[in-house]
Amino acid sequence: MSDLPATRVRCPDCGTVLDTSTAESACPKCGGLLAVEHEPALRGAALRALFDERAATAALTTNAVARSGVWRYRELVLTADDDTIVSHPEGNTPVVARDAAAAYAGLDGLLLKHEGHNPTGSFKDRGMTVALTQARRIGARAVACASTGNTSASLSAYASQAGIPSFVFVPEGRVSAGKLAQTVAYGARTLQIKGDFDDCLRLARDASDTLGVYLVNSVNPFRIEGQKTIVFELLQQLGWQSPDWIALPAGNLGNTSAFGKALSEAHAFGLIDRVPRLLAVQAAGAAPFAQAYADHFAQRISVRAETRATAIRIGDPASWDRAVRAIAATNGVVESVTDDEIFAAKAVIDRCGVGCEPASAASVAGVRALVARGVIRREERVVAVLTGHLLKDPGGNASHESTPPLTPDEALALLREVIDQG
Repeated sequence: MSDLPATRVRCPDCGTVLDTSTAESACPKCGGLLAVEHEPALRGAALRALFDERAATAALTTNAVARSGVWRYRELVLTADDDTIVSHPEGNTPVVARDAAAAYAGLDGLLLKHEGHNPTGSFKDRGMTVALTQARRIGARAVACASTGNTSASLSAYASQAGIPSFVFVPEGRVSAGKLAQTVAYGARTLQIKGDFDDCLRLARDASDTLGVYLVNSVNPFRIEGQKTIVFELLQQLGWQSPDWIALPAGNLGNTSAFGKALSEAHAFGLIDRVPRLLAVQAAGAAPFAQAYADHFAQRISVRAETRATAIRIGDPASWDRAVRAIAATNGVVESVTDDEIFAAKAVIDRCGVGCEPASAASVAGVRALVARGVIRREERVVAVLTGHLLKDPGGNASHESTPPLTPDEALALLREVIDQG
């Protein structure tokens, strides 16, 4: 067993080590993004048994930390006192199978891991419970983020629960009404900025540097630790049997980074015996990472992002370097799909009775594209992650069949006609 501390913060680029009381996101020496590292006392079967026991007993308590699908894995996330942890709870999201979605993707079977079932309706809650716990641990006076909507809603809810003032920067006119309503309702001071998400993130980082506000975007290493648990929970739901592929939407690349880190750790600590391949999927109008992947990441690329899938409308992803490492570690693939392909996949997911916000459907659209090219084989076991709830972006939902206003008699006649036609 190593003599390293159980948990530490380290810069992967230059090796600088910090303790877990740091408020930094970037290395003070080289500027690289920091990472949290773990040396769990248990490994392999013993660690799986610990996690399985916690999952089995979670429903038997009202304690939020014990019920959480994030803090169940605390040895691989962050060791913190229960009284310090800020938990709704979150996690415990379902894995569902729908034949129509599998057929659309061209697979014998497809599993959907739906993170839209989190408290504020997106995967962001997994990272935010850890980020706000860290904010409380270090005595942060205020927290802030830039957002396309989901991060701001999650931050606002968790900061309110923690009793810490929160500020969010959102691009003017580019956030769905549902997400903005959540953010305001939960109590964050919301500032609409003239510009796009990348402009907002630069402002948030400046506020962190000059005013000492604790930044909780996905550059925050503790956010990544929470988001990793999507993968830990998925693997546990599959009986610790790795799928062949895990597909996910890719915007700022926090989840891509988190998934790669989770899989590397799960393999290193003996939770799984093989590493699934990652498929990170971007919208074609916001695909700098996919463009760079096609050129073997020879250079970093930024673009002016344009896509109707607003949650991934990001042109200069902040987690670039660690996402490159994640793709390399998993023999992963980065794909781009058009808005038409995203919304076609979304229509199928919605009509399966599952539903998701537009950006979520990029994962299924990407799987379909790789199956068509023969990169993913029809018989392989694939999990597509849906990152947000259907109601996150009501304006992005596929139009539904409707009729002009009818009298009751006209409505009954129409129903009779439809039923008679089968």
